[in-house]
Amino acid sequence: MIKLDKSENTEFLEKSIHHLEATGFENIKADLEGYEKPKSYSRKGADEKITPDIVAVKNGRKYFFDISLKSEKPRLLKTKWLFLDTLSRMKSNRFRIITTRGHYKFTDTMLEDINLSNKEPIKI
Repeated sequence: MIKLDKSENTEFLEKSIHHLEATGFENIKADLEGYEKPKSYSRKGADEKITPDIVAVKNGRKYFFDISLKSEKPRLLKTKWLFLDTLSRMKSNRFRIITTRGHYKFTDTMLEDINLSNKEPIKI
């Protein structure tokens, strides 16, 4: 989820965190009040910072989660996903996408556009 969409969709972010807690994830960091904020990465030559929506640990492995909801700026979202996927592969971590009903088609199209069609989104 890009920064513009975060303020509108805090409810779905909380729902996603509860789902992850129920499936055994620990040490959850989220870009949400009441949780520790995950590490941000800044783009060289730009003022933008990329922050994963949720970072959690399960069985000693770190997972990056990003929420996929229809967005006004899909290009920023694609850039964020590609970066997080590359970062997770470099450090032997995992990257997952969480989506909900009404956003499946948008998510699948976006994943196909950036050649991440091997990623199966978590549907909540």
